[in-house]
Amino acid sequence: MELRASAEDRAGPKPRKVLRPAARSMLLRYSRFVRLMKIMLPALAAGLLGLLVVWPKIQSVDKKFALFADFNAKTVDTLSMLKPHYFGTDEKNLPFTVTADVATQVDPKALVVSMENPVADLTQKSGSSIVINADIGFFRQRDETLDLMGHVDLYQETGYELHTESARVEMDAGNVTGDEFVHGQGPSGTIEGEGFRLWDRGRTIVTTGKSKAVLTMAKSEKHKS
Repeated sequence: MELRASAEDRAGPKPRKVLRPAARSMLLRYSRFVRLMKIMLPALAAGLLGLLVVWPKIQSVDKKFALFADFNAKTVDTLSMLKPHYFGTDEKNLPFTVTADVATQVDPKALVVSMENPVADLTQKSGSSIVINADIGFFRQRDETLDLMGHVDLYQETGYELHTESARVEMDAGNVTGDEFVHGQGPSGTIEGEGFRLWDRGRTIVTTGKSKAVLTMAKSEKHKS
């Protein structure tokens, strides 16, 4: 019997393949990436699980009131805001807004801010608005009241207006009250008194103290006479 060596046996063992430096570096980076992902992926999964648990609590925060403002970097210590816009809804879910030229926090615990040239806008059920403005105001965010002082002017879209020197606006109830001399006018004539009460966003307006009203007859009644 004759034994013959194959061509491969005669050639001897194959040489080992040597990795180039670039390929070896890529392989090391890939190995490190795999080890890093084994650590990061479980941590990421745990973080997402924690967010799912906490998220309902975050969503439950009262969204009734919101503030949009430009902060003045020069007065960050006093928390002054340029052109603040406060948006909210009252107890009947009707919207209101409070704006001003400048607002400065004066009592952080009670959430009180002073305002320059404040303007309050109360929307009525009909869609019309009552607008009240003044020279100075103090807005208490906790109970949603706005105290106005200096040239207080109140306007209704129906044509009525009142003018006085101080007033309190209760945003949540939709009431405006004042205890100083007030005068005003409207389609029915003129009124004045020692104070006034406006209830339910203008559905009822009365003057208090010594009051005077001058009624103007409608044109149709004048022609009849």
